[in-house]
Amino acid sequence: MAFLVAGTLQVASQMADARQSLERKGKYGLQGPRVALILSSPGVLDSTVAVLEGVFRSLGFESCQKREASLQGFLGELAGFREQLDALGGPVGCALVALVAPRGQLRQPQQLVWELNRCRALWGCPKVFLLLSTTPGAAPEPGAFLTGLSQLCGRFPHWSLLQLLTEVFYRTAKESEASYCPVLRSSLRGALCLGDVEPWEPQPEPSLSTHYELSGTRAALLLSVIRGRPGAQHDVEALGGLCQALNFKTTLRTDPTAQAFQEEMAQFREGLDARRVPVSCALVALMAHGGPQGQLLGADGQEVQPEALVQELSRCRALWGCPKIFLLQACRGGQRDAGVGPTALPWFRRWLQASPTTPSHADILQIYADAQGRSSGGPTPGSSDQADILMVYAAAEGCVAYRDDEKGSDFIQTLVEVLRAYPGGELLELLTEVNRRVCELEVLGPDGQRRRKACLEIRSSLRRRLCLQAGLCPLPFRGC
Repeated sequence: MAFLVAGTLQVASQMADARQSLERKGKYGLQGPRVALILSSPGVLDSTVAVLEGVFRSLGFESCQKREASLQGFLGELAGFREQLDALGGPVGCALVALVAPRGQLRQPQQLVWELNRCRALWGCPKVFLLLSTTPGAAPEPGAFLTGLSQLCGRFPHWSLLQLLTEVFYRTAKESEASYCPVLRSSLRGALCLGDVEPWEPQPEPSLSTHYELSGTRAALLLSVIRGRPGAQHDVEALGGLCQALNFKTTLRTDPTAQAFQEEMAQFREGLDARRVPVSCALVALMAHGGPQGQLLGADGQEVQPEALVQELSRCRALWGCPKIFLLQACRGGQRDAGVGPTALPWFRRWLQASPTTPSHADILQIYADAQGRSSGGPTPGSSDQADILMVYAAAEGCVAYRDDEKGSDFIQTLVEVLRAYPGGELLELLTEVNRRVCELEVLGPDGQRRRKACLEIRSSLRRRLCLQAGLCPLPFRGC
C-alpha cells in the first residue's frame, strides 16, 4: 500500500513540476523519456526513413522504433505503441511519430492521432506527428523539407519546434520557387524545445530575411453576428481596439447573413486588389454561432463554410506572399470537453496548486509535408495557394467554443490581453501563450454543474516569422 501511495505521489509530483514549468516559463519541461516511432507503408524509400532517424537523433531521441505496415495496419501499430507506453508505469516526456505513406492515401490521419492521444502516460505531454506523403518513382534524395529539418535541428537546438518549422517552411518554399508549402496544426500550450541543451542559454536570432515585411498597408475585416450571442459585443470592441493599436485599417460588419459573409469577403478582397499602395498583411475575424460540422451560421441561420472564405482571400493578388490571419470564434460541434488527467482527492488537488486536468485536445502538433518537397495538384493543404495563412480556431474540431455574457469569449479576450502585453512577440509564440491561458480556464457550461475545458487549434502555413510590432517587448519565455 505504501509503495502504491509513494508511486502515486511521485507521478503526481512529476506532473506538477511539468505543469509549473509550463506556467512559469511558457515551455514544456519534458520530464521523462522521449519516445519515437516511424511507421511507413511498403515502398517507402530507405533514404527517407534514414533521414527521419537522423532528425529524431538531432532532437534528442536516443532510440527510435521503425515499423513497416500497410495503411490499414497503421492503427493497430499505434495501438500497440500506446499500450507499450502505458506499461512503462510513469509519465513520458514527449512522443514523436512519423507516418509515411504515398500521397493521398493517408485520408483519415485524425483517427491515428486520437489513438495515441488516448495514452495515459502522455497526458499533458507534447505529442508530435509528422505526416509525410511520398511520390512513387520520385528521386531517392529527400526534398527541401526533410533536408532543411535535418540541418536546422542540428544547428539550432535552442529554437522551439515552431520556430524551426517556420524556418523550414521558408527554405522549402524558396527551393520549390513558392510552388509548395507544408502546413502545421498545433494545440501546444507552450514552447517545445527538443534540442539537448540547457533551456536558459541564449537563443540565436533567425535571419531578417525570414521575417515578413510589414511596411505596407494593413487591413482588417471583422464580421460578427451579435444577435442571439450575448457578450459578442465585448469581443467586437476589444478586437477593434487591438486592430487600431496595431495599425490595421478596419472594416466592421455586424449581423451578416450567410450570403453577406461571402459578399463582404469578396468586397474586402476586391478592395485590397484595387489599392494603389502595397498591402502587407490582412486580418479577418469571423465570429458567429457554429454548425455541427464547423460551419458558420449567419444572422439568418444559414450556413457558410469558413474554408470558402479563406479560399476567397487567398485569391487576392495584392496579398501574394503576404500573411493572411483568420480568427474564428465559433463552435465547431457539440462536444463538451471535461478534460483528461488523474483523479485526485480535494487535498491532493490543492497540493498540486492547479487543476489536474488538461483539455483532451491539447498538446498535439501535426506537420503535413511532402518527402520530396514537390507541389501537388489542386488546392491541397500543401499547395502554394494555401501558403502564408494562419488560422486560429476558438475550439478544437467537434467542440463547443465558450463565450461569457458579461465578458465576451475566452479566446478573443485572452488574445487581446496577450497581444497588448507583448505586441513585439512572434505571433505563433503569442498564440501558443494564448492557448496555454485558455487551457487553464475551467468553464461552467450550460449543460450542468460540471466544469469544462477548452483548447484552441492553430493552423499555419506561414513561411516567415510574423511580428506585428517590431522592436517591442518579446515574450518572457522566448529564450528557451
